[in-house]
Amino acid sequence: MLKFVLLALVGLAAQLVDGSLGMAYGVTSTTLLLAIGTNPAMASATVHLAEIGTTLASGVSHHRFGNVDWKVVARIGIPGAVGAFLGATVLSQLSTEAAAPLMAVILLVLGIYVLIRFTFFGISTRHLGRRLPTKFLAPLGIFAGFVDATGGGGWGPVGTPALLASGRMEPRKVIGTIDASEFLVAIAASLGFLIGLGGQGIVWWMALALLLGGLIAAPIAAWLVRHLPPRILGAAAGSAIVIVNIRSLLKAFDIPSAAHLPLYIAAFTVAVLAIGWSVRSHLRTRGQEAAATEAVDEGATEGDAVVA
Repeated sequence: MLKFVLLALVGLAAQLVDGSLGMAYGVTSTTLLLAIGTNPAMASATVHLAEIGTTLASGVSHHRFGNVDWKVVARIGIPGAVGAFLGATVLSQLSTEAAAPLMAVILLVLGIYVLIRFTFFGISTRHLGRRLPTKFLAPLGIFAGFVDATGGGGWGPVGTPALLASGRMEPRKVIGTIDASEFLVAIAASLGFLIGLGGQGIVWWMALALLLGGLIAAPIAAWLVRHLPPRILGAAAGSAIVIVNIRSLLKAFDIPSAAHLPLYIAAFTVAVLAIGWSVRSHLRTRGQEAAATEAVDEGATEGDAVVA
C-alpha cells in the first residue's frame, strides 16, 4: 500500500511539472520505475498506459483554459503516434540488458537538455501568430514520438522546446497543445507495447497509481501554467532526472564504486547552481518587467499633466 501511495504522489508531482512545462511526466515517472528495478520495456509500457488517462485529463483541462491549438494537435499528434508505435516495437524487441543502458543514456540526455534549456534560455516570441508548417510538425512529431517510446519519455522534452523556439505560438498554447497531442502518442505507444510484450509487460497497479496521481494534478497544472516560473521548475526537474539516471548508468556500466561519490557530488553541485541561477534569472526578469511597467505608467502620468 505504501508503494502505491508513493507512486501516486510521484504521478501527481510529475503531472504538475508536465502540465506546467509541457514535459517531464514520462521521463520523471520512467526514471523512478527504473530506479526501483523495473525493466526498461515494462517501465515505458506502464508509464504510457497511465499517460492515456493523464494526457486526456490534461488536454481537457488545458482546453478549458484556452491553452490548446487543435489544428497543431492534429498535425503533430498523428505523426507522433506513428513514431511512438515504431519506438515501442523497437524497445519491445530489445533484451533487458541491452535496453537498460540505452534508456538510461536517452533519459540522461533528455534530462541535461531540460536542465540547460530552462536554466539558461528564455522564450522567443519573434514570430508569434505565424502558421507552423506541416513539413516542420510532421518530422518533429515522428522523432519525438519515437524518442518518447524508446526512452520512456521525450514527447515534451523534444516537442515543447522546438515549438517554443519557433516563436509562432504563445508559451501557454505550446504547453497545452503538446499535452493534448500526447494523448495520441500514449495510445499508439501502449498498442505497440501490448503487441510486443502482451498484457504481462505492464505493471497494472503501478500504472493505476501513476494515473490517479496524474488525474488529480492535471487540472491544477493547467491553472498553474500561467503562474509558476518555468525556468525554476524546468531546472529542478532536469536536475532530478540527471541525478537519478547517473545512478542507472553507474549500475549499468559497472563503474567502480570509488568513482560514485565524486560523480554524485558533482551532479548535486551542478543541480544547486542551476536552480540558483534559474531563481536569479526569474527574479531579474520579473524586476525588469516591473521597471518597464513603472516607466510606462510614469510616462503616461507626465503626458496627462502636460495636456492638463
